[in-house]
Order: sequence, then C-alpha cells, then structure tokens
Amino acid sequence: MNKFGPEFTKRLRRRHDGYGDTYFMDEVFVTFGGKQHYLWRAVDQDGEVVDIYLRERRDAKAAKRFFQRFVKVGGVPREIITDKLRSYGLAHRTLIPEARHNTEQYANNRAELSRQPTRVRERDMRRFK
Repeated sequence: MNKFGPEFTKRLRRRHDGYGDTYFMDEVFVTFGGKQHYLWRAVDQDGEVVDIYLRERRDAKAAKRFFQRFVKVGGVPREIITDKLRSYGLAHRTLIPEARHNTEQYANNRAELSRQPTRVRERDMRRFK
C-alpha cells in the first residue's frame, strides 16, 4: 500500500544538496518478531542520516555490504568515525583505504545519539500488546 512513498523519496533525493565528508557509523540491536537484528546507521557531520541497513548478523560481510551501500548513496568520505568493532576496520581497509578511520572513545557520540528516535518508537510499541 506504499503508493507514494518511493515517488516522494525520489523527488527529495533529486533536490538534496549532498552529504558531508565525515561519516559517523554505528550499529544497534533491534528485535523484530522475537528475533534479534542489527540496524547499521551512517550519519554525516550535520546529523543527517546517509544510510540505514538491517541485517541479522554483525560480521565483516555485513560491514562490507553496508560500506558499499553508503558509498553508493553518499559518496566516498574523507573520514570515517566508528566504534572499535573489528568488522569496521576490515571493511575500511578493503573498500575505502584512502579515508581516515577514527575509533577514539567519544568520537562516535553523534552516531550513538542519532538512534534515539528509533529507541523511543520501540519503547512506545512495547506498551500495547
């Protein structure tokens, strides 16, 4: 029944000015139908969501696929800021070695805070069964 959503998305992307050159990435656990999944997110330096990717696993293959997706949508970044998940390092070295990879302790807070609306919706949906 999602008749107009793809058309609106296409029009909005056409008018979009572009993303920044620094991406903050993070993954978060979400539950669908009693099964745990991972929601991968890439956010630029302005807080705008570049890409979202849902997978059942949190491994190097999923990280590589996520990197390919957000590069296709937002372009090659100058700097990537992640947490210390080793899958990010492997995907970075194989797909975008020219980008700087930052894993300092509090550098990834922008990506961590970008998932708050998702958690609020999840909490609201848990109330009524």
